[in-house]
Amino acid sequence: MLRFILTLLALFAAPLQAQESVVLGLSQNRVSISANFDGSEILIFGAVKREVKTPVYAPLEVIVEVTGPPEPIVVRRKERKLGIWVNSDSVEFPPAPSFYALATTGPLNDILSEADNQRYNIRIGAQIRLDVPEDNELNLPEFRDSVIRIRKRNGLYSERIGTVNLDQETLFDTRIALPSNLVEGDYRTRVFLTRNKQVIDSYETVIAVRKVGLERFLYNLSRERPLVYGLMSLAIAIIAGWLASTIFRVLRLT
Repeated sequence: MLRFILTLLALFAAPLQAQESVVLGLSQNRVSISANFDGSEILIFGAVKREVKTPVYAPLEVIVEVTGPPEPIVVRRKERKLGIWVNSDSVEFPPAPSFYALATTGPLNDILSEADNQRYNIRIGAQIRLDVPEDNELNLPEFRDSVIRIRKRNGLYSERIGTVNLDQETLFDTRIALPSNLVEGDYRTRVFLTRNKQVIDSYETVIAVRKVGLERFLYNLSRERPLVYGLMSLAIAIIAGWLASTIFRVLRLT
């Protein structure tokens, strides 16, 4: 009898939970990188839309994730030889997010199952793949952890547990800080709703990060006409050196 009741609850709970969906908003969906750009902050807010009232079997949780354009990663280990620090072993990982920010309503282990984490690739550790040549005898997880640690120190990776504000299991908001050393591209923004550690709905949008002004001109020139860009850089360096030496001579004479 008990098994029959539990089966009925499971059958009714699934369609009811499927009625919960995310309605998302951003304070801005475009970030411009100019000469004086020193970072930005995005307010991510939204609501949980319900077509029918959902029985509360477990509290609702919210996960917000922002990832930057993927780029290859090369990690080198330094060793001290003859009193000098030199590069020794190195690992090149497949493209991984250049930026990663995670905000949640609670500890990730308490609100997300490992199966759904692998399915949606939410944790940063799941996004840095280890599919390198099998004959590589290095400790790959150690190199991956080094990548995460270094990028966290540089402000490119962050996990802010408990920073998503959820009101009456309906309205939520959080803020994501974007550092000044951003890579240009589309930043994928995903929001997940979970109950009982299971994802019941998700929503995805994009924040466009683009260079503007002189930065945009130099960026395009370096890629579309690299020879002209190189000659121009050399000319600027020569002129700057000549001006510096001239000013130094004038100051010495006075």
